[in-house]
Amino acid sequence: MSNNRVSRRQFLSYTLTGVGGFMAAGMLMPMLRFAIDPVLQKHDGGDFVKTEHKIADLTDEPVKVDFSFEQVDAWYKSDVTNVAWVYKNGDQIIALSPVCKHLGCMVDWNGDSAHPEQFFCPCHAGRYEKNGKNIAGTPPLGPLDEFEVKEQDGYLMIGPAKANTLVK
Repeated sequence: MSNNRVSRRQFLSYTLTGVGGFMAAGMLMPMLRFAIDPVLQKHDGGDFVKTEHKIADLTDEPVKVDFSFEQVDAWYKSDVTNVAWVYKNGDQIIALSPVCKHLGCMVDWNGDSAHPEQFFCPCHAGRYEKNGKNIAGTPPLGPLDEFEVKEQDGYLMIGPAKANTLVK
């Protein structure tokens, strides 16, 4: 036997340290999992939604396109309906978000007879050019967001919103 005997005080100290460590690990593991789990989950963000509009029917005049998708928030699933203003600019298809950058109201194409060929926000008289650029001197401080678009079987597919790339 060894001459290094463990005193009662040391034994209690080691035992309580070990038990405290296990208790701390038991409390920290769920918190750590909560923090790391979203990073490790596969995200299906960026999915495109098929609309009822044919690419061939689009013109250079913006049209309002409604599209719906299923949104999952934790355990709650809901159907969300969204809107985009879509038009053709040559061979390029443009889809703009209708949400005003000032206070989040919905803009309308040709909504103001004093300023035709512009997007108009009725909440505070905000105006945007056809490409979504905010007009100086009106409340919006940034351009309308743009949706990613693609074609599938001749139909318009709308993807996630992104910052406007048409405005320089």
